[in-house]
Amino acid sequence: MSEQVIEGVNPTRMELLDIRKKLQLAEKGHKLLEEKRDALVERFFTVIDTRNQLSSDSDYDFRDAFTSLIQAQMILGENKVENISKLSKDIGEVTFETDNIMGVKIPKMQTDSLHDKLNHTYGFFETCSALDDSQVKFSALVKKLIKLADLEGGIQSLALEIEKTKRRVNVLENTLIPRLHATRRYIEMQLEEREREDFFRRKRIKAIMEAKKA
Repeated sequence: MSEQVIEGVNPTRMELLDIRKKLQLAEKGHKLLEEKRDALVERFFTVIDTRNQLSSDSDYDFRDAFTSLIQAQMILGENKVENISKLSKDIGEVTFETDNIMGVKIPKMQTDSLHDKLNHTYGFFETCSALDDSQVKFSALVKKLIKLADLEGGIQSLALEIEKTKRRVNVLENTLIPRLHATRRYIEMQLEEREREDFFRRKRIKAIMEAKKA
């Protein structure tokens, strides 16, 4: 126990009150951090599930879009498809905001300004329906991919915060709180020992005084 006692502590009643207050705050903080850690872990796995589902959907959409693209290349030739692709217009910009999850600030990408409706920049007589299909399918993938990247960023931020919170919980649980408990017991034992010594001292003085009177 002596190894866990906080160094330089004075076994006084004022020190005991201070240690008890610190212990109460440490235990309250430990409980709050545990609740935060558990909530973050729960949110982490929820985001993981959402990411996995979206990733699976995107893989299917990618295969479908590439199938149409390959068909267009087979009909028109790779060079012509590449030249037509350079005529594509800007579909808008991605804006960034900050989401707050249990005190964790996570960058969030907004796709509201992206254009959903496509305006073809090439003549239909010199292309084919497979090229139209591939453009529509790839354009629909844009928002999904941005959402997927958004989720990946959230997963990384949550993982870092979970690890940081776990370290704080472990420090409180395995180091600070046990030392505060040990220090409190040490001071209480010292004060009890002093009280016993004072009691026997008073008792002895009383006996000496009574003997002198006799």
